[in-house]
Amino acid sequence: MIDRIVVERLEFLGHCGVTPEERQNPQPIVVDLALDYPPDAFPIAAATGDIARALDYAQVAERVVAIGTGQAYTLLETLADRLAAMILAEFPVTALSLWVRKTSPPLKQISGSVGVRVERSRSMATSEAPPAQFLQEHWHRLPKGTVLDLAAGQGRNALFLAAKGYAVEGVDRDESALAALADAARQRRIKHLTLRHLDMESGRDLSSDFPGERYDAIVVFFYLHRPLFPMLLRALKPGGMLIYETFLIDNHLRHHHPRRQEFCLAHNELLRLAEGLRVLHYDEGAHTGGQGHGPSFTARLLAEKEPA
Repeated sequence: MIDRIVVERLEFLGHCGVTPEERQNPQPIVVDLALDYPPDAFPIAAATGDIARALDYAQVAERVVAIGTGQAYTLLETLADRLAAMILAEFPVTALSLWVRKTSPPLKQISGSVGVRVERSRSMATSEAPPAQFLQEHWHRLPKGTVLDLAAGQGRNALFLAAKGYAVEGVDRDESALAALADAARQRRIKHLTLRHLDMESGRDLSSDFPGERYDAIVVFFYLHRPLFPMLLRALKPGGMLIYETFLIDNHLRHHHPRRQEFCLAHNELLRLAEGLRVLHYDEGAHTGGQGHGPSFTARLLAEKEPA
């Protein structure tokens, strides 16, 4: 017998849509949740009447609304995944199911709602996602010291490097992903990991956030914001290394992912963006270890800043 809390029709206005025009206008979004208590937790909460022993659905609702309204999302899938990661990281649940939907989608053919359903369990959330294949192949070439994992997400690469003894700084704009990463680090008793919430695309000057010659290595996987490259190159110490992999335009053309082609690199573009570094490895093509199932078309770079 599973004890469960159910929350129906948690509503807020969010910015979610494939096009910039759709994201600009707030839309009603509804979330239904079913949250499973850990074994024996429900009877204790019921017997004591202590909210501290219960699953506080008011706090859950507050956090769901904060994440749902805190930024714009291209896909409902992204919003649902981040909500699930946050709940598992911050609240004592063993499993959950979510139904996240737009109640007034901008499509004339649809009179009802459009949404996604996800199911997650704590065992799924804490299973160790492998680091990127390209990182596994070249991490031993990185100089010892401090590593920046930019757009760290839930930290498959940050956890891997911290376990190898590097002092890792994980930076991401997704607070729920950082919370999941912090939880995973605690469970694995990993030290040498600091986390920082930062919107890298806010448009403000980020030079003070990434001081010059601070990092012995910088790793970036499946994230692309071209204006950051001059700052990243300055932030590398002399002799420091950059490991970078993200999608090529080929992946957009063949698999329609990412859905916007500006999130993809042109051929040889990564070499131009990293101009000034000494290239130790570069290739383009179909590679495993990307995001999703099967190979992805990516560009992969390992480069070094000239020693002083």
